[in-house]
Amino acid sequence: MPNRHEDATFGSRLLCSARFWKTIGAIAILIVLLGGSIRGFVIQRFTIPSASMEPTLDVDDSITVWRPDALSGDIQRGDIVVFDGRGSFIDDALPSPLQKMGSWVGLGPRDVYYVKRVIAVGGDTLQCCDGQGRLLLNDEPLNEDYAPDPASAVEFSVEVPAGTMWVMGDNRNDSADSRSLLGRPGGGFIPIDRVIGTVIGHGSSID
Repeated sequence: MPNRHEDATFGSRLLCSARFWKTIGAIAILIVLLGGSIRGFVIQRFTIPSASMEPTLDVDDSITVWRPDALSGDIQRGDIVVFDGRGSFIDDALPSPLQKMGSWVGLGPRDVYYVKRVIAVGGDTLQCCDGQGRLLLNDEPLNEDYAPDPASAVEFSVEVPAGTMWVMGDNRNDSADSRSLLGRPGGGFIPIDRVIGTVIGHGSSID
């Protein structure tokens, strides 16, 4: 006759094993969701692909971006930001809501992101350059320790529309930035809502 005690013990072991693996699965899902939440709402990591932000950021530097500023739209002059270049620097269609959500949690292509310094925001006027080679922000010269002299070899004069920003690389002589888009649709102005986050621990605000 079958040993009922052994059957019960075996069944108990199977039940414990099933519960164990369900617990492991739940923990794994929780870790994935927590990681996605951190990337989506707190921080993300990126690697610098080019020399456009030298000397502040070098090629292959690893940077951390702070998401809350982007989510609140609190982008300030002098911030170094990572933004989605689709619809401006990249001739792709504007990112869809689903693509935006994917970028928040680190999903989707990585070659659509750019890192630049915010020079002017909505309502500002910006022009190049005064007699000392400095940019003029709202008719006042900018003190940019990281920029060459002159601050730009390309002359321009713009008024930044509300909800957008004008961005430039610190390596002004080797940077594709807002100046590269002059005369094109959008005029070099990047919508604030394209910002992924502000870079932590690098650069300095513009005076």
